[in-house]
Amino acid sequence: MLRLHRLLRRLVILFGLDRLYTGLLEREVREGPIPNHVAVILDGNRRWAAEKGMARHMGYRYGAEKVEELLRWCLALGVKSLTLYVLSKENLGRPKEELNTIFDVMEEKLDELERDGVLEREDIRFKVLGDLSLIPKNVREKLQRLESATSNHSSKFLNLAVCYSGRQEIVKAVREIAEEVKAGKLEPGEIGEEVLQAHLYTSHVPDPDLIIRTSGEMRISGFLLWQSAYSEFVFMDVYWPDFRKMDLLRAIRTFQKRKRRFGL
Repeated sequence: MLRLHRLLRRLVILFGLDRLYTGLLEREVREGPIPNHVAVILDGNRRWAAEKGMARHMGYRYGAEKVEELLRWCLALGVKSLTLYVLSKENLGRPKEELNTIFDVMEEKLDELERDGVLEREDIRFKVLGDLSLIPKNVREKLQRLESATSNHSSKFLNLAVCYSGRQEIVKAVREIAEEVKAGKLEPGEIGEEVLQAHLYTSHVPDPDLIIRTSGEMRISGFLLWQSAYSEFVFMDVYWPDFRKMDLLRAIRTFQKRKRRFGL
């Protein structure tokens, strides 16, 4: 079925029908509820590059260009929060050349994001989710500068999960709560979901309504383990650098067709 979907998508693009199809999809999607918070696992960069005959790490450069487009699409649709899974803590075990490319591209795109001024124009708060101590100093300082410059923004949110681990995020939250109990600031009986939520990286945004993973893989790889309890998942058989507006619209349309009961 996934191969059939990929074939149909390629036929639409091949015959030049993608613009027409995307327009029809967008009109349909705009008539339904738009997810407030969309999270995306950006997967398939290396496989995309390998299929193109490139060095595998070069896929990240093309994938980074797609991130800019995704942000524009989400802003136009009215999505308030966008969270991107860029690099997991486990990914740090990959070859040095690959990691260097990822951080070099990240540094370049952060500079472009700052120069563009979109965070100011759209009142977007920028936030890093992950262990900043594991990020190279030059990149870490740029991330922190953007965080600081947008800390008072409150209309929309852009979160970048870098050197991130969902398990470690929960461990971090538990340790911080334990310190509060030890200091007498919190009673054990006062610990509940809201207290733990307040110690997560994402305490400033609601939990994601929709989580998209590209590349056809059907797992969450430790992404937003606590926050995704009632998220809708859409797994797409397209590598991240090939992700198009039509794919985002298809994912949102799938989200709109589901009945969200939240356990009720």
